[in-house]
This record gives sequence, structure tokens and C-alpha cells, in this order.
Amino acid sequence: MRVSAIAVVAGLLMSAMAVAANAYELSLTVTLDGSTEPVANAVVSIKDGRKPEPLSTEIYQQDRAFHPQVLVVPVGSSVDFPNRDNTQHHVYSFSPAKTFNIELYADRPAAPIVFDEPGIVELGCNIHDHMQGFVVVTDTAATGRTDSSGKVTLSIAPQSTEGGQNKVAIDIWHPRLPDNTRPVTREIELGTGRAMVTLNLEPEPAAESSLDRLQQRFREL
Repeated sequence: MRVSAIAVVAGLLMSAMAVAANAYELSLTVTLDGSTEPVANAVVSIKDGRKPEPLSTEIYQQDRAFHPQVLVVPVGSSVDFPNRDNTQHHVYSFSPAKTFNIELYADRPAAPIVFDEPGIVELGCNIHDHMQGFVVVTDTAATGRTDSSGKVTLSIAPQSTEGGQNKVAIDIWHPRLPDNTRPVTREIELGTGRAMVTLNLEPEPAAESSLDRLQQRFREL
């Protein structure tokens, strides 16, 4: 029995090593265009054929703000919007990836919102103009977010690096992109396992004016 157990463990270890050997690890650094300042919280993804599993999660409202402000979820995920404030909220989105309207409510909506299309979903509150949030809906498992030093490591499926390809397209999104309704695409060289890209970002908006355009669209309905 002991020999069999050791053989099983050895087999599992060899399988894990084979998978690790075949996977391509890409370490990416994102900096601000024209400087070496790191860009934190940029959502980076590569389409490598692997689909992520949907999940159930939430964006709660507290102190008249969305928490988290940016949520990354796989396609098909359900997101609840509990209200933890002592005032009511009215959550909505006009984004093509998901248009919805949760009318004035307290506590918890009757049902979560299912995000069934990939894309960027911008959130607003019709009662509190300064509230802004985003749901980034992804259809690839090779997705990550940069840390405070602007770095992220993605594990790419082997087939995405085969066939003599030495380049790969990556999608990068950040809430302060000039057009934050969609990611920007960069093509990078494979080979060293490391790459660096730059982003052109807008300055931090004033809190009271961050949703002026979205609010205007809501009032024009």
C-alpha cells in the first residue's frame, strides 16, 4: 500500500510538472505613457482559448460608493448589489455589454444581475451623481490585474504560443483610459517571458464631475 501511494503521488507530481513546463508564464509591466510611473489596477487579458467558470459575487454600496469600484468577472457571472447605506440607491447601466436598471431600493435588490456578454459595464446611481463603478466581463481565463508596481503575471495556455508565433495580442483596460468603454490592444513579443507596455491615461477626475456624461444620458431618456 505504501509503494502504491508513493507511486500515485509521484505520478501526480509528474503530471503537475508537465503542465507547468508546457504553460507559458508572461510577466507584464504597465507604465504611464511618457514616464516610468507604474499603472496599478489595469485589467490585462489574453485570449488563449480557455474559458473561465462563471461565479456569484457582489458589489455593495456603502458611504455612497461602489465597493469594489472595479469588479472583474467571467461571462455568465451573477452580481448582487446590496445596499449597506441608510439611504436608497438607484443603480443602472447603459453599456452595450449589459444594460439594466435597478430602481430606487434599500437593503437588497430582488435578484442579481447576470452579465452574459463580455465587455466593459459602467455603473451609475441616479440618486448620487458622484457614484461610479465598473464591471469588466471577461471571456478568457488568462486575465489579471496589475499590482501597485504595475506588474501582473499571466499563465497562457500552450496552444496560444505554438505554431512559430512570437507575438501575442493583449487587451488592457483602465477606468482612466480616454475611451474607457473598451480596452486597448497591444501586441508584444514572446520569448523572454517579460514585456512592458505604456498607457495614456486621463488625470484623476474630480469626484463631483466623474459621472456628468452618464447622468446626462440618464436624464435624456
